[in-house]
Amino acid sequence: MIKRILVLVIAIQFAGCSELQKIVNNLPDGGGVLSQEQIGNGLRQALDNGIKNQVSKLTSQNGFYKNELVKILLPQELQAVDKGLRSIGLSNLADEGIKVLNRAAEDAVKTATPIFVNAVKEISFNDAKNILLGDQNAATSYLKSKTSDNLFASFSPVIDKSFSKVGADKVWSNLISRYNSIPFVSKVNPDLTQYVTEEALKGVFTMIEVEEKGIREKVGLRNTALLKQVFALQDNK
Repeated sequence: MIKRILVLVIAIQFAGCSELQKIVNNLPDGGGVLSQEQIGNGLRQALDNGIKNQVSKLTSQNGFYKNELVKILLPQELQAVDKGLRSIGLSNLADEGIKVLNRAAEDAVKTATPIFVNAVKEISFNDAKNILLGDQNAATSYLKSKTSDNLFASFSPVIDKSFSKVGADKVWSNLISRYNSIPFVSKVNPDLTQYVTEEALKGVFTMIEVEEKGIREKVGLRNTALLKQVFALQDNK
């Protein structure tokens, strides 16, 4: 059995699509019923689950702010602002500053999700076999390579607009003004739009990776017959 698995892995690395299908047809436990299209569709289902089950959570209120995996904290250059405000009794203002950054990210992810959907639709069979037999975050890495530039371009103006929508511009204008008025501090004027955009992207991919890892490791999370069949191939690699 071990020899058979080793032969399968080596063959998949070098075989073309037609050769790969012959290998798949000889797999035990029903592998022969899977077509190339089904394998691709199985990967698409897994990524769709990541978008539906995890990314969508980020779009709700507190989706970022109350999620310790992705909560956006202050950038390094604003750590002094946070500390300075708290030292003079303005902890509530400092907390509000962090909250509105997360609110802007939650707003942006809602708008940009269709970019993921389009990327998932474009997965080729060659992509699918490499993802299936790749690392535990191979599907997430695929999406990152295909969507990062478009997501950044989409997130950035939304976040900029969201700062006004959720009141972040006023909060931070007040917060920084209060901090800059403290005697002997170094004045700050950070680019919060770029920072929050980058952090929002990190959060999105973090949550997709959570879902991917779950599907790869836990049979119970494979919630369709196709997911069970496709990821059985991964289990046997």
